[in-house]
Amino acid sequence: MTVPERDSSIMATTPVYSPTTVSDPKSSWCMVPSEHLDIIRFGIKVCEVLLSFLAFILEEVVSSCISCTALYFFEFLSCTAFLFTLLLLILLSTSLHARVGISCWPQVDFVYTGCIAFFFLIASIVFASDNGKTTVENTAVAFGFLASIAFFLDLALQYKNSGFPFKKDGKQEPSNGGVSAAAPAETEKLNAVANGTEEV
Repeated sequence: MTVPERDSSIMATTPVYSPTTVSDPKSSWCMVPSEHLDIIRFGIKVCEVLLSFLAFILEEVVSSCISCTALYFFEFLSCTAFLFTLLLLILLSTSLHARVGISCWPQVDFVYTGCIAFFFLIASIVFASDNGKTTVENTAVAFGFLASIAFFLDLALQYKNSGFPFKKDGKQEPSNGGVSAAAPAETEKLNAVANGTEEV
């Protein structure tokens, strides 16, 4: 029995196996929004990176300084803020944070952002009060204050969305094979005696 030509051509063009796998949307390199970073905080962290980078570059352009201690302190803070915020942004917006071996990312993000916000503000105030009043220095100070505001805004949004990351929720961890402290004690009396007969 021969197969008609039309049917054989259909069988030749029809694939035997159709693709059954569905692409995972989380397998892309960028995972925003995620459990650690939403869209708004992602944008704020990008602003933190850009503002601290501009403050650092403008500070590097300064050719002479009257009191260089304030300049060097601002240089250190702006460079640290740029590099570490960029690293944190890359880790939290990709799947790399799962490979680092740190499980307390909200606490790390909260402490880092708070420390950088505080010290960057101090460095900007010190540099604003003790510089040569040139246009480049004043612009660097302005970007330093803007970066500090961005860090404080990021900290406030993190607190508003997730609360204080170090508070305990009161739930006790189940013990490994032992009796949990929250488990009620057994109060039912056993009626069987040692020889196997029951009391009447």
